[in-house]
Amino acid sequence: VAEAGGAVGPWAAATVKQRVGRREEPGYKPNNPPHPAVARSGGGGSSETAQQPEGKTSAGKALSKLSATTIGPSWTKVNCPCCVSERVEPLVLVKLGEKVRPETKRWLVRLIGAPQKDGGAALLAHPGEDASGDLIVVSAPRCTLLKATEELGLCKTYRNTDMEAFSYNDRDNFKDSDNMEVFLTLAERQYIVRYQLDGMRAQKEMKIPGLSDSYVLQHRANIWRKLVSAGVVVDTFPLHNPTKLRDLSNAWYSGNQLAQPLDSVNGYFGTPVAFYFSFLDFYTWSLLPPAILGLSITFFSGSTNAEDDSAPAVTGHMIQAIFSMLWSTVFMELWKRRSSTLSYRWGTLTLADRFAEPRPGFHGDIGVNPVTGRMEPLFPEWQRDLRMALVSVPVVGLFLGLVVLGMVCFYWGEAQVQWLHKDWESLLSLTLLYIPSVLHIVYTNMLANVYRMVAQSLTEYENHREESAFENHLTAKVLVFTFFNNFAVLFHIAFFKQDVPLLRKRLASLLIVTQLVNQVTEVVIPYLVDRFISVPNRAESEDDPQEDKYRNQSTLPAFPGLFAEYIELLVQFGYLSLFSCVYPLTAVLLLINNVTEIRTDAYKICKLFRKPFYAPIAFEVLSFVSVVSNCWLLLLSPQLQMLCQEGGMSGTNILLFAVLVEHVLILVKVVLAVLIPDEPDWIRKKRERIEYTSMRALREQVRPLTYRS
Repeated sequence: VAEAGGAVGPWAAATVKQRVGRREEPGYKPNNPPHPAVARSGGGGSSETAQQPEGKTSAGKALSKLSATTIGPSWTKVNCPCCVSERVEPLVLVKLGEKVRPETKRWLVRLIGAPQKDGGAALLAHPGEDASGDLIVVSAPRCTLLKATEELGLCKTYRNTDMEAFSYNDRDNFKDSDNMEVFLTLAERQYIVRYQLDGMRAQKEMKIPGLSDSYVLQHRANIWRKLVSAGVVVDTFPLHNPTKLRDLSNAWYSGNQLAQPLDSVNGYFGTPVAFYFSFLDFYTWSLLPPAILGLSITFFSGSTNAEDDSAPAVTGHMIQAIFSMLWSTVFMELWKRRSSTLSYRWGTLTLADRFAEPRPGFHGDIGVNPVTGRMEPLFPEWQRDLRMALVSVPVVGLFLGLVVLGMVCFYWGEAQVQWLHKDWESLLSLTLLYIPSVLHIVYTNMLANVYRMVAQSLTEYENHREESAFENHLTAKVLVFTFFNNFAVLFHIAFFKQDVPLLRKRLASLLIVTQLVNQVTEVVIPYLVDRFISVPNRAESEDDPQEDKYRNQSTLPAFPGLFAEYIELLVQFGYLSLFSCVYPLTAVLLLINNVTEIRTDAYKICKLFRKPFYAPIAFEVLSFVSVVSNCWLLLLSPQLQMLCQEGGMSGTNILLFAVLVEHVLILVKVVLAVLIPDEPDWIRKKRERIEYTSMRALREQVRPLTYRS
């Protein structure tokens, strides 16, 4: 079984005492090395093996079937002697369909444990306490973990304490490579299990036992995807470690500390989650300078009104506009430096692209890949382009049309309430002035949620081979719609209607209503559902069988992912960098929201959802658009127009002057981006060192093959 720590639950087939005695027998081979119940601290420190004398087993506390007997189901065998260990760590739970027959489950358990050359995943599988039940617990042996580490291109600490791209052939020279609990984080071990399951491919045409003849696996077909479509596999998710989760929660959101335990988050939830919270933390505290400036402008001007007649207000808004343009550039460049440092520390510096297996959702006719020479599904590029041109583009255009329709309805409603207020001039009519904005915000949020599901389906339909291509096309679809959906009406108000008061009212409504809606839908509602509906149904005690505790985790809803969270931050960044000069308190409201967002998001991912497997968004375009936006918003200032006219400038000259200022500021942004390197010098040297050692190792592997040929 796999060498790993932090074991959870008594999934064992024998006690340590029984196992050691059997190892002393002549000719003994480790058939199903068991996993004793291990109690561990969150830091993965000392462990204590739970053993009971055989005579006290029946009289003592009732144990699960798997914890104290050698009879019944057990972990699958390991084929490599170096993978034998005294414990196995349950990492991933596979939930089967209700109507899956026992012979199908037995076949799947054997397949998960089979070598990859035979179409298996080279993992460890346990059928649970009931061999005919609907759960399979999966773990991973040491060699599988190490080989997958090399395939994924992860960097680990070498014997000289530098980070190097891991090489399986050179594994003994990497620090702690004999201890998987230290060498790989819990999130990495669990992701590797998912990676292995998704990579299972049929080595020949075969029928799935227990299913009808229509479910036939073609040669090189993706086995796991077929099982999901057939209803055999209902769900696959990583298991929580209660001790580590409790320690992480106490250090993260339960106390009064401001700093986030990012290394612990990376170890438990994975690099993407840690990067999200690192970005959220960096972005939140970067809002302090524009927030202080916005408060100062509001206080000293006595108004947030951009067209106030007083000179200080004009000067303050001009400072706010120029500051927003420069701040966005400095922020992005400093974040690039921070992210490169974190990538090195967490071993995720990207190397050359690898000719990996197709992603699990990719399908096509089986053939020979002309690049890799492997048998795999092939899909013509022209068919993908045709699908994008005839299906994806029209559907995206339809949703953009719905955005325009909502904008037209908003203007119609705005005109109606303005007419009512002019006639009534009461408190009620004054309140009604905000109703069109609120309704339009709710409409755009609902449309965005529907569009994300449609964009996911469209990208699946396009059938991209690589996971990176899939993510890039999905991101492009969502970004185009998000920008249009959130900023189209603001740009129309600013540059076509040229109505600064309406723009300010709209922006204030967006900032307040959107944040309230997000907090309610993302945290309050899931908390209430979990507190009053889900928790009573999954109450458990220490004496409950481990399988029941695993089953309780499966009742939690799946984590919706981080994509929507990044989109939310993108929209925030757009509000601040594009339009904050007309509403200086924008940064203040965003800062207040994000300080609470860090803790609510941490609570949400720890308590309200299943533990996710781990897979950010570019803000650079908005940084340049902010220059254009702020320049033209300044041009709308009546005071600035009056100053230009008093100076004898015609309308054409004012326009040319604005274009000149815009280009000068863009040049300043480019100079700042060049002067602030994307990564620190020491990180650049480390990255180049990793690339050099990887190329040298590749040459050393290729040279013997050349000599033999």
